Amino acid sequence: MDDGDDVGGAGRGAQPDRPATVEDVHELARAMPHVTVVGGTAGNPVYQVGGKSFIFFRNPRPDAVDPDTGERYRDVIVFWIGSEADKQALIQDPTTPFFTTPHFDGHLSVLVRASRLGELTHQELAEQVQDAWLARASPRRAAAWLDAQPPR
Repeated sequence: MDDGDDVGGAGRGAQPDRPATVEDVHELARAMPHVTVVGGTAGNPVYQVGGKSFIFFRNPRPDAVDPDTGERYRDVIVFWIGSEADKQALIQDPTTPFFTTPHFDGHLSVLVRASRLGELTHQELAEQVQDAWLARASPRRAAAWLDAQPPR
């Protein structure tokens, strides 16, 4: 029996208030329509809609490092977002694990470390995945998907 908490077609019966996981990112992204998965430069998954990336697992880069050790983060996930205002709301809210780096100035995306995904609930992650997909899907696909969603 579906309890109505399913988001994006993934995680049938999943509890929306449980901590999010990396596997949830994969399941939720794959559940969105018209998604393809390609390999990044190091074989890392890149989720695309209409040939446009909306979530990708980033290679370690010198701009995202542990402040204590200087070691590059190896678990950064990039989510596209709809606007600069959305980006600022996420990165300035101390209750979220989202951040950015100077490399992403002017880029409509936010970063999160996989090791901090558990600070989000499954429901919060599902909404972020959906928003990332909507930011990159064609207007026709976005409208069709939104029209098919039950009213909240």
